[in-house]
Amino acid sequence: DFLFFWGAVFLITTTLVALLKKENKELTPTKEETKGITDTYRLLFSIIKMPAVLTFCLLILTAKVGFSAADAVTGLKLVEEGVPKEHLALLAVPMVPLQIILPLIISKYTAGPQPLNTFYKAMPFRLLLGLEFAFLVWWTPKVKQEGGFPVYYYIVVLLSYALHQITLYSMYVAIMAFNAKVSDPLIGGTYMTLLNTVSNLGGNWPSTVALWLVDPLTVKGCAGAQEQTCGTPVAAEV
Repeated sequence: DFLFFWGAVFLITTTLVALLKKENKELTPTKEETKGITDTYRLLFSIIKMPAVLTFCLLILTAKVGFSAADAVTGLKLVEEGVPKEHLALLAVPMVPLQIILPLIISKYTAGPQPLNTFYKAMPFRLLLGLEFAFLVWWTPKVKQEGGFPVYYYIVVLLSYALHQITLYSMYVAIMAFNAKVSDPLIGGTYMTLLNTVSNLGGNWPSTVALWLVDPLTVKGCAGAQEQTCGTPVAAEV
């Protein structure tokens, strides 16, 4: 129902834009240096070759390795320990106003000449929250009751998620502000797209690797079968 409703809203609004929005008849000369796909990719390669851009790409591709496991695996581990998925989904609802307000607040600190300072300051706190998430996963089975989990447990989870959102958005808004600041206005679209793509890739590949490593790095034991290691999916099934 949720997906159907918003799918309908999306189709209606985009159709209304297509039918009712009129383009400006006065043509303004474009300042873009690129004229086609070939020129665009040639320009991209010339941007990537710049030493400063190479250094920045290397930094941003590896910056999120430290908290990739906490970001990608915590929710799955909480579900594995018995926390209902629908309860975790409900906890995302109070995060929506926070996610709207945070960029407005953080943008005040990233509007200056050095927007990446906010990125650097938020990183240690996000790393510490990774340890807090690990403690949360360890603590979850200890507070589990017959009827589920107590209210104070969900309050702790909600506060943890809220603090995580603050650090996440501090880094996200800072990197977006930096990308906008350093992009050449003449080729702004191409420049911004390149830097934002690298930023997104820097967040996605560590999470993928973290999820892939969960099984090999998880220590398992078999109750009542001393000779079985349960180290592989086949042994665990047996």
